[in-house]
Amino acid sequence: MIRLVQLSNPGRYRPLWVSLAALGVALLIAGVIFAAYGVSPLTAYGSMLSGTIFDPQGRSEVLRRAVPLLLTGAGLTLAFRAQFFNIGAEGQILIGAICAGGVALFTHLPGVLMPVGMFVAGFVGGGLYALLAAWLRTRLKVNEILTTLMLNYVATYLLIYLIAGPWKGKNVRGFIYTDEFPASAQLPVLPGTQVGWPTLVLGVLLAIGLQVLLARTTRGYELRVVGENPGAARYAGISVSGVVTFMALITGGMAGLAGVGEVAGIHHKLLEPAQISAGYGFTAIIVAWLARGNPALCLLTSLLMGVILAGGDVLKINLNMPFRIVDVFSGVMLLTLIASEIFVRYRMKWGR
Repeated sequence: MIRLVQLSNPGRYRPLWVSLAALGVALLIAGVIFAAYGVSPLTAYGSMLSGTIFDPQGRSEVLRRAVPLLLTGAGLTLAFRAQFFNIGAEGQILIGAICAGGVALFTHLPGVLMPVGMFVAGFVGGGLYALLAAWLRTRLKVNEILTTLMLNYVATYLLIYLIAGPWKGKNVRGFIYTDEFPASAQLPVLPGTQVGWPTLVLGVLLAIGLQVLLARTTRGYELRVVGENPGAARYAGISVSGVVTFMALITGGMAGLAGVGEVAGIHHKLLEPAQISAGYGFTAIIVAWLARGNPALCLLTSLLMGVILAGGDVLKINLNMPFRIVDVFSGVMLLTLIASEIFVRYRMKWGR
């Protein structure tokens, strides 16, 4: 007979071991799926590693995928620490891209003020979009999982309306996208890659800054208390609605910055939603979950998911595997991470 026994002192590193075990289980399950498709798991994983980590072009592709995941995932760690389950980062990325595109296309900011204005607009746009769901939760008690999820579709169709209607490029025929951004609105990239280095530097600095905020400031302490016990927070005089509002602005703004990086650093125009964000908003949930509420750890977990996303492209090309194999991989990983959460505070015991 197997039963669960609560641990009186789980230990500082137990969440790390539990997460690593969950990843191991996810790799085993994915290996079974590969085998069912007729591909040896060792061949699949070997192809993923050789095409990403051990290949210069593959490493640049990993980094390109990791940058938006770092920005979005670091913001989501704050949301999850505050028990605000933001499932709308995908929409917040798109809103950030829309706001940045508006600045690039319809303003004439000189020189360096153009990218600065785009990043500010993207942060404010993404933050306000998340704030809408936070307001509905704090004022009307509406579940944020539903509102943030539904707002993804609103952002998607707003972008499609703009690029197919009033913002459509003047010489575009048969496709929907805007005119190309002016040169001042295009971010410089690392040589030989598509990685916009300003977005990369911004992501690293913000992830470290959020870690300091969470661990060393009064606002970070309030956020942790609200997430662990809202009742105790109210009793201590902490404004729960104020903390949730602050957190929503940060988490949505970080996703908005990721959207700015994609359109200003890679595409140089607004185009269809799936081309701006290849599911980054949902994949960033795994990045944040693996980081266990620590924004700085997203520096590592975003790279891990970058390897998986880039490796998925390798599997499609080299082994002719299905287009959605990465989605299956990500889904299995998220499922095992959620299922393993109970083992952070409990252990299995055999016997009566």
